[in-house]
Amino acid sequence: MADLIEIKGIKSFGYHGVLESEKITGQDFFVDVVLEVDLTRASISDDVSDTINYAEVTDLVVAEITGDPVSLIEKLAGKIADRIKATYPQAAAVSVTVHKPQAPVNAQVKDISVTINR
Repeated sequence: MADLIEIKGIKSFGYHGVLESEKITGQDFFVDVVLEVDLTRASISDDVSDTINYAEVTDLVVAEITGDPVSLIEKLAGKIADRIKATYPQAAAVSVTVHKPQAPVNAQVKDISVTINR
């Protein structure tokens, strides 16, 4: 069984989207991150240096959401996942879900999201 760190609902404002209006007005994005990492040492040592600091991961996600706009949330999720993997090589796997609940579609939806696994 794998150990997991999960961070759900990281919220920030960004300007991502295919439509020009999305790049001008922006909207809220929500991101969920799941990290598969061996937490044995941290569970014994009680030392943050033996784990992945979730505060740092949260800051990384916010930096990507508020950073340079992309057209697709698939691209945004991939950028976040790749940056987490590069920053924290001890993560055996990373799953990133980007939620775009205000996506401009022709029907009322509760949420639209994509998930990228690395």
